Amino acid sequence: MDSERGPLPTPWHPSTDRRRAPRRQQDRRLLQRERELEAARLICQALSQHVNVDELVENALRIALEVVNAEAGSVLLSDEKTKQLVFRYVIGEKAEQLRGTAIPWDVGVAGSVFQSGEPAIIGDVARDTRHFSGIDSTTGFKTLDMITIPLKRWEGDPIGVLQILNKREGQLNKDDIAILTIVSALAAQAIEQARLFETAKLAEVARLLGDIGHDIKNLLTPVITGAEFLQTELNKLFGSLAAMGISGTQASQDLCNRVIGLLQDAARRIQDRVKEIGDCVKGLSTPPQFAACRVAGVVDDVIKTLHVLADEKNIFLRAEGLDALPPISADERRLFNAFYNLVHNAISAVPGGGSITVLGSVEAADGVLHLAVVDTGRGMSDEVRASLFTGRAKSNKVGGTGLGTKIVKDVVDAHGGQISVESKEDVGTTIHIRLPMQQAGSPVSSTR
Repeated sequence: MDSERGPLPTPWHPSTDRRRAPRRQQDRRLLQRERELEAARLICQALSQHVNVDELVENALRIALEVVNAEAGSVLLSDEKTKQLVFRYVIGEKAEQLRGTAIPWDVGVAGSVFQSGEPAIIGDVARDTRHFSGIDSTTGFKTLDMITIPLKRWEGDPIGVLQILNKREGQLNKDDIAILTIVSALAAQAIEQARLFETAKLAEVARLLGDIGHDIKNLLTPVITGAEFLQTELNKLFGSLAAMGISGTQASQDLCNRVIGLLQDAARRIQDRVKEIGDCVKGLSTPPQFAACRVAGVVDDVIKTLHVLADEKNIFLRAEGLDALPPISADERRLFNAFYNLVHNAISAVPGGGSITVLGSVEAADGVLHLAVVDTGRGMSDEVRASLFTGRAKSNKVGGTGLGTKIVKDVVDAHGGQISVESKEDVGTTIHIRLPMQQAGSPVSSTR
């Protein structure tokens, strides 16, 4: 009977576990190295295929989530001007609404890691006082555990942070930190290289715009000079006709003067426009020239300038409630450019028979004007809307660059105002602008 049972098992002895322990540790180290090498291979393969910053950020985050098997994550990049961390890309349930959101770069776990340059692993975020719960409240997402890794240049300061949330099986651990450190280091270098590449391209565009602006100014000079000469000659002619008693000369003279005035204004605004585009590309902004300004007059000039383009598409341009607005302290030239961009962009999005309306009202309690540009156009996707007034603006217009909306944002910022957008596809878009009525040190008096 005993012979049928087979060989007896080797008796257990404490020395057996001692012999097996080093082997288990070695196997574990080998498995960890394989995970790290695979992560490095994936991130190198993905990042080598793109030079666009947004694509780099997206791919780096997806790979980070994949290699540690986590539910959600985000990449926040620093903004030196505002001293904020901006959610550049977010993956996870209800996370899309966070894209473009900014937090102070010394707030929360992200701010702590960005300031220290050291990674942080939190097994239970509810017990960590650094956790900024406002983000969870905004998205409805419940963060359980978290790893935050600085995105660092070689021997340099962080350019942002990588955050990974909620491991699907178990908890995020030190092995995950090791893998994510590899991903973040390679991603940071690729992002920095892409930024430098984009900066170089913008510098070249700015140089070309400078040359183009100079040429345009030279081309417009004879137009302006000719318009002035023509106005002088027409005044002489109409004066002679009036002396001869010919009726209707005054009405004709007024019409000619208005047309010549529009021509002179258009030439001046073309020069301003080219310069402003160049400044926007270079990231420069000349100080605003604040003076008393009536928004109604600015919008009226915009409508007069664009009405021919709108009429060709059978689009109705109108302003409502602006005449009743009080004068404000503003840079009239820049305000014109902002509303010109908004109305012009709306014309391209509104089908024939539609309308574009500029509305205005006073929010006396806050000392601001609330202005809105409302169109009945095709609307925009959530992705376009989220990036609209940022440096990464995407245009849904054929051949569009998104630069015009950045110019609008720069104008609003220069006035200390706020801008937001509501849009629904196939329904239309409303751009809300709130401008302070008074700028520091700039008295407001009645004008125009």
